[in-house]
Amino acid sequence: MPRVPAVQIGDRAVHGWNPQGYADLLGVMYKAATQLPPRELASRIDRILESAQAVVSRFDQAQLDIVPPERKRSIRDLAFHVFRVGLSYIDAMDQGRLPETWFDERAPQGMDDGADVARWGALVRGRIAGWFEGAGPEEFARTVDVYYGPQGSHDLLERTTWHCGQHLRQLYVLADRLKVAPGPLPVHLFKDLPIPDAIW
Repeated sequence: MPRVPAVQIGDRAVHGWNPQGYADLLGVMYKAATQLPPRELASRIDRILESAQAVVSRFDQAQLDIVPPERKRSIRDLAFHVFRVGLSYIDAMDQGRLPETWFDERAPQGMDDGADVARWGALVRGRIAGWFEGAGPEEFARTVDVYYGPQGSHDLLERTTWHCGQHLRQLYVLADRLKVAPGPLPVHLFKDLPIPDAIW
């Protein structure tokens, strides 16, 4: 078994995030929730990352060094990560693969304060927007070799969107804890996404 998520019964297994495949393997009925269309997901990622820029820019250098008890990474690395997750979709579509090591990357030298991270976030948003501008419908029917198994590109886009949203929620919790939150969390951005109930 390479990685989770996966379901195995005897010598039969289904890898990757594949609820319909799991249901077929188990012999049960499955009705998938309606997915947002790719263009709406692209818009959501951009707005989520825009909100991440706004909150990240409010952290000073000392605050970015804090490692919260809920995570094993500094606020700086979490801030970097939310943008790296968004960028991972574009890199995966360009390369046809998404290795887990991309999610282990840490903020590079030179990202000293929140404004530095937010500027990089702006560049990431530009790259994502440019990719979607040129993407045809066939892009969202492809399969990508993800570290936990093959995944359809539309499914991966949805997962990437809520993954970014999950980290935005975490950044808001931390900003609120440090009294630098820019206002209420934009929860409308998570509507109709399968985002986890738990924040951590």
